[in-house]
Amino acid sequence: MKLLSVNVGRPRPNPWKGLSATGIDKRPVDGPVAVIAPGAKGTGTVGLVGDRVYDVKHHGGSDQAVYAYAREDLTRWEAELGRPLTNGVFGENLTTVDLDVNGALIGERWRIGPDVVLEVSCPRIPCATFQGWLERDGWIKLFTQAALPGAYLRVIEPGQIRAADPVEIVRRPDHDVTVALVFRAITREPELLPRLLVADALPEEIKERARRRTTA
Repeated sequence: MKLLSVNVGRPRPNPWKGLSATGIDKRPVDGPVAVIAPGAKGTGTVGLVGDRVYDVKHHGGSDQAVYAYAREDLTRWEAELGRPLTNGVFGENLTTVDLDVNGALIGERWRIGPDVVLEVSCPRIPCATFQGWLERDGWIKLFTQAALPGAYLRVIEPGQIRAADPVEIVRRPDHDVTVALVFRAITREPELLPRLLVADALPEEIKERARRRTTA
């Protein structure tokens, strides 16, 4: 298990949400990248120094500090989309190999390289920017049906990472709530929401949604 690339965004116009810019255009970088805990959502700050988000209402902050996607899933999408997909094209900060990102448990912790520890927090939910960026009509529906969302991570221990760093799973919680299960529960299968409450590391807004379903 390792990083194939560490990807940082280049600002570009965002006509798909009517915002001044988007950071979805992420490109692999050479050399080490500093990883920090970004703090609360609303500032645009994320976990990789040199990167940021522009839709500050919906992205960024501690629960969405770093976004990881598996190279194996990008390769699957190449066949579906009929074109090559470079590392970072889904807006992911980390492109991984030999790591089951969607099967990761909420609260699972990864050590990357010698310094950094990240914690799996929640799945990525597709939006209009993602669909517009990929120039594929119906992309949100297609991505949702596949339930291969990739994982957002919190920064537990900051430091530096770089391409080819090994990834080690150093903690696995005692529950069965995976990234893929959370994604299915909050998109197409709301009947699964009560199952999520055993995952203490979920963002509070998702836990609250699950509580409302439980008491409805």
